[in-house]
Amino acid sequence: MAGRRRGHPPVVKTVVVAVLGGLLTLAGIGLLVLPGPGFVLVAAGLAVLATRFSWARMPLDYARDKAEQGIEEVGKSPWRAAGAALAALVLVAAGVLALAGVDLPFVNTLSAVVLVISGLFLVGTVVFARRQDRIEEARAHRPAGVPGAGGAYRAGTDGDRD
Repeated sequence: MAGRRRGHPPVVKTVVVAVLGGLLTLAGIGLLVLPGPGFVLVAAGLAVLATRFSWARMPLDYARDKAEQGIEEVGKSPWRAAGAALAALVLVAAGVLALAGVDLPFVNTLSAVVLVISGLFLVGTVVFARRQDRIEEARAHRPAGVPGAGGAYRAGTDGDRD
């Protein structure tokens, strides 16, 4: 038993990565036309795929840039953040209503679960974007020359002290 390999064969890992990355990417593509963080999910799916497939690295860079741009836009605009939060609440509400037994057109149990997950993911994205914007804004307003303020402070050497 000392020479026996541990873990799953590489083929199984590749199949799992392909399925998971493909599902995330497809869900993200669907959210490009539906309310939700489409490019964020596309970037996540491509990141998973890029762990095993080198072809996924180039579109990953593009999707990552687009996701960062979208997050920055939501973070800087309170109106966009409010609109995204409202869309997220509608997604979650529709999914919960469908799961509770309300008959909604074009919604089955699977799509109801996807609606809830998409809405929660969108809420998380909005919260993250707004928090990042506040951090960057606070960093930009810190005075220079104050220790720990992130400004242009440079500590003197021991020889410079009196």
